[in-house]
Amino acid sequence: MSQPLVAISGLTVAFNGVPALRGIDLEVGPGEAVGLVGESGSGKSVTWLAALGLLPETARVAGSVRLGGEELLGAPPARLDTIRGGRVAMIFQDPASALNPVHRIGKQIGEALRLHRGLTGAAARAETIRLLEQVGIPDPARRIDIFPHEMSGGQNQRVMIAMALAGQPELLIADEPTTALDATIQAQILDLLSRLRAETGMALVLISHDLGVVADLCDRVGVMYAGRIVEQAAAATLFAHPAHPYTAGLLAALPDMDGPRRRLEAIPGFVPEPWAMPPGCAFAPRCAFATADCAAATPASAEITPAHHVACLHPARSTPAAHPARNLHP
Repeated sequence: MSQPLVAISGLTVAFNGVPALRGIDLEVGPGEAVGLVGESGSGKSVTWLAALGLLPETARVAGSVRLGGEELLGAPPARLDTIRGGRVAMIFQDPASALNPVHRIGKQIGEALRLHRGLTGAAARAETIRLLEQVGIPDPARRIDIFPHEMSGGQNQRVMIAMALAGQPELLIADEPTTALDATIQAQILDLLSRLRAETGMALVLISHDLGVVADLCDRVGVMYAGRIVEQAAAATLFAHPAHPYTAGLLAALPDMDGPRRRLEAIPGFVPEPWAMPPGCAFAPRCAFATADCAAATPASAEITPAHHVACLHPARSTPAAHPARNLHP
């Protein structure tokens, strides 16, 4: 990778003394699309909330988060206010709670334009209409003056994307952007994100539970488990040759879109609670390949092939022919 746009190194987060992130190392290059996958509670959203200084004051955050060489952890609040929504924008899971129900959508997008681009009055209104048109809102000149409750969930998600684009970000973080949307609308939102990335050249971080979505949109994928990235590789490599038992288990739990029907394989057990983390590898109690060594120490991430990193003592054991590449799309 060339000089990264964002470089996260040794990022840790603890709430009331209980670790939630246990050392995140992740880079995002200019214009790159990176996916983060993993079960709920693995730390996907917390990683980026911590990076942008959006966690409560009770959170203890350490490590390094550099944006274009500038350190964000510990940066003055005024500086973070210019970066959030400007150079870096974030789309949250639920637009119904992210949008203010008592303000018209045009006013909410206009606020972002005023804060990050200095636009007001007629110029801000014209740019708001252009943004709404860009994200596929029909009749934007009329819709600019309605309230969020007058629009569907998919349209509100488009409004959130328009608001994120208002600051012309270099990086867009999409946190489960298709939650609670039906399949057709999900596809439209994902196509929109892909098109906007191509048009603007911005980088994209996609946080998702949907491996098929990540395989389709992302250049590189990080798999998170219990507050760590346990595997990271180019999307094609990771889905064709999963090296960590957890990654292989996630893929084995997906139905094939073609070929013969088969019984899906479930990963036994549950994600450990942060305050009851097992010794050594956090996945060992659920892993069919675990040995006594796995409980002795937390495995470090190592490069097993070029640009393919895995935090596992026995990665060769988790890539048998039983886990071939499969079609995740219809």
